[in-house]
Amino acid sequence: MAATRTLATLDADDRALAQAALAASEHAYAPYSGYAVGAALRTRAGTVYTGCNVENAAYGMTLCAEVGALAAANGAGAGDAVQVIAVTGRRLASGAVQTTAVVTPCGRCRQLILEAGHRARRDIRVLCCSHDLSHVQAFTIAQLLPHGFGPASLGKGRSPPRRSR
Repeated sequence: MAATRTLATLDADDRALAQAALAASEHAYAPYSGYAVGAALRTRAGTVYTGCNVENAAYGMTLCAEVGALAAANGAGAGDAVQVIAVTGRRLASGAVQTTAVVTPCGRCRQLILEAGHRARRDIRVLCCSHDLSHVQAFTIAQLLPHGFGPASLGKGRSPPRRSR
């Protein structure tokens, strides 16, 4: 398990990324779960793309925050340049108990981040943040999804992602 850090211990770029994820969560549409999630990713060029969860009464059609951020990067032509992604979330109900537990990507999002890592040829860092950014745990996507299914599983022969910093 990754050591829990505070926002202040992150470098300026990672602090800004976590704050962008928190800001993105403000735009979430989460009437069913009552849980707003925000994600922000940074590319090699330093560009930040954000996303938030968008729920739907047909639950399987719900879009996760990470999906939104990855789609925004891909739509801008930067889908193969993702370096790091930050994720955070919070309860929407007033008076809801907020914990300092960090938010981690769901299994589907881990798979999508893994594939983005294969495209970028990098083991993408994932900053998992608590709702108030007081607790941050940094992982690589390989740590969050060991033995993940990727291009090599289909005989596409892509190199596994290299370790990130």
